[in-house]
Amino acid sequence: MTHRSGFVALVGRPNAGKSSLLNRLVDAKVAIVSDKPSTTRHAVRGILTLPDAQIVFVDTPGLHKPANALGRRLNDVAREALSDVDEAVFVLDAAVRVGEGDRFIARALASAGTPVLCVVTKADLVLPPRLLAQIEVARGLGPWVDVLTTSSLRATGFRDLVTALVAGLPEGPAYYPPEAVSDQPLAQAAAERIREKALGLLSEEVPHSVAVVVDEIADGDTPGVRLVSASVYVERESQKGILIGKGGRTLKEIGTLARPDLEELLGSKVFLDLRVRVSPNWPRREDRLERFGY
Repeated sequence: MTHRSGFVALVGRPNAGKSSLLNRLVDAKVAIVSDKPSTTRHAVRGILTLPDAQIVFVDTPGLHKPANALGRRLNDVAREALSDVDEAVFVLDAAVRVGEGDRFIARALASAGTPVLCVVTKADLVLPPRLLAQIEVARGLGPWVDVLTTSSLRATGFRDLVTALVAGLPEGPAYYPPEAVSDQPLAQAAAERIREKALGLLSEEVPHSVAVVVDEIADGDTPGVRLVSASVYVERESQKGILIGKGGRTLKEIGTLARPDLEELLGSKVFLDLRVRVSPNWPRREDRLERFGY
């Protein structure tokens, strides 16, 4: 039996639904999800192993007009991922009018020379006439192999998408063991789980200023309990106060929400030690981006 394998980049504007799409495709939580722009900051890999194929999906940060060094770095991550894959999936939100940002990405994809499948996500959020109209607009954006629709909420459209992607992969052996669902380093995966919970609780400008670094994952004093020590960084002292909250309530809630995810990730009970630190203007400082893993 012929075996196919290869890499597929998920590309689109911020909040188009790329991370939800990835998690559904590999049936595991490998990418964090929130309604805040630029949630994805790393090229996260999710691995789908089938009897006759292995697809390594690369979830990229949303391409956008950058406002600082962090924004430029995220765009570089997305472009680098696109340059080294066998196929790409251009993700469009069914409920959002196609804009110049989408057209910018479409032009970049069309000129990259990589086969592209266009996927209109969140199909459950619109009525059929609106969905059909969005599909027609999508077809006009570039020379796509096909335009498909999916709904992560209803888990529809994924079989057709996977079938189409497998057909476009080169023949080759699997890159990862069949049980693998991601190659993300453990500390980075833990940091992202914590950041996801912070994003869900914070509003205004604070989410853009949050970075999480896991300083240590070690055996705790109690048997069967892992210690996770993490630093949550913000840009300003005022943001530190917001993140901690009155009487420490917000920080405590972040920890409460993150702990079950960390326990699932590590396969054990977790004692989570969170500290909030200020790193002035870190999204604009190249040395800080390196320190925070971007």
